[in-house]
Amino acid sequence: MTSTKQGTLSRGDAGALIGFCIAGVAIAAYITVFSISRIIALLSGTMVPVLVEFVDQPIEAPLGANGENITLELDRASITVPSLPPVAIGAGILGQIAQIVTIVVVIGCLMLLARSILTGAVFSRRNTRLVMAAGIVGLVGFAAVQFFENMLSNAAVAEVTDNAVDNAVISIEPFTFVLAAFIISVIGTAFVIGDRLQRETEGLV
Repeated sequence: MTSTKQGTLSRGDAGALIGFCIAGVAIAAYITVFSISRIIALLSGTMVPVLVEFVDQPIEAPLGANGENITLELDRASITVPSLPPVAIGAGILGQIAQIVTIVVVIGCLMLLARSILTGAVFSRRNTRLVMAAGIVGLVGFAAVQFFENMLSNAAVAEVTDNAVDNAVISIEPFTFVLAAFIISVIGTAFVIGDRLQRETEGLV
């Protein structure tokens, strides 16, 4: 005989999960509004601020004790582009769309997971799928966002400098990506094992 009885959460745990859901909605709304504003700015095509990363780019700045120039190594800066080429606008818009989709899907999966936990069902195949879906979409989505942002920044530098600066930077950190994938795999494995152990335990009751 099997049992389908679910555990119950304390008021503190339930309150924390509800607070998590509220925070998730707020984050998704903020990111969506920010991305839409960014898309509108990109569509204007003029005087658009763009965050740019450089590789060993030396610059001179008057930071010496008597105002003399000191050579610095620039690795990141924000530049305002008078006019963006269509390829840069398209890449920037795709990046913002990818960001909206990624955030909404990830937070949506986690909120469904929280809702399931609020009912007392922590380990289940559905919850395992939600965790893995959130992790995979997050990894792929944020990598796509960074890829399109790199295209935008490189095109912006080429436009401003008339291709005088070689700034083909692809700034997706392999270690961060691998670490995130490892953490997601561990969490997913924990849910798979938890689901199996729970089903085995229920089968003994």
